[in-house]
Amino acid sequence: MSTPYVRLDKHAAAVLLVDHQAGLLSLVRDIEPDRFKNNVLALADLARYFELPTILTTSFEDGPNGPLVPELKATFPDAPYIARPGQINAWDNADFVQAVKATGRRQLIIAGVVTEVCVAFPALSALEEGFEVFVVTDASGTFNELTRDSAWQRMAAAGAQLMTWFGVACELHRDWRNDIEGLGTLFSNHIPDYRNLITSYTTLTAGR
Repeated sequence: MSTPYVRLDKHAAAVLLVDHQAGLLSLVRDIEPDRFKNNVLALADLARYFELPTILTTSFEDGPNGPLVPELKATFPDAPYIARPGQINAWDNADFVQAVKATGRRQLIIAGVVTEVCVAFPALSALEEGFEVFVVTDASGTFNELTRDSAWQRMAAAGAQLMTWFGVACELHRDWRNDIEGLGTLFSNHIPDYRNLITSYTTLTAGR
């Protein structure tokens, strides 16, 4: 049985960046470290580009999980920042849930580390409360492909939509005519091959 196509809407979506912490990032093995960090920062950049409410959260910073990746705090200096004292599921933290609900958005774009815990638990909890959940698979990471695939299957079965950051950006943008240079620059900053495409385009159009 197919389900209806639910599109991301920049006026209805918020971004939740869960536990992208220095210690936890060292556990990610299902994607190359440099590519993974690039994807996380690309998601952050598109959240800022589309002016999406964004919430940052960490778990047990004083322990081995470590501090939040500094680039995220720099990108969102004024965003809600929930340092959870110990709750593994971010949705078990009242301040986090309050921050999510305060956005007034019903579409939640979620990414984090590790996928089967820090992403899956709040995603499943949000689905249970009636939110539409979009999991950014390439900005979430875990120990290996087995644990990743198990988490993806669990979330998808519960109704979460699995996407990549590039797909999220395109679905939010809708139409290239909205802003060719803006979105093209965002893509160029995170996809080297796309930079070649945009360079070709700008060179071609410069002579018009």
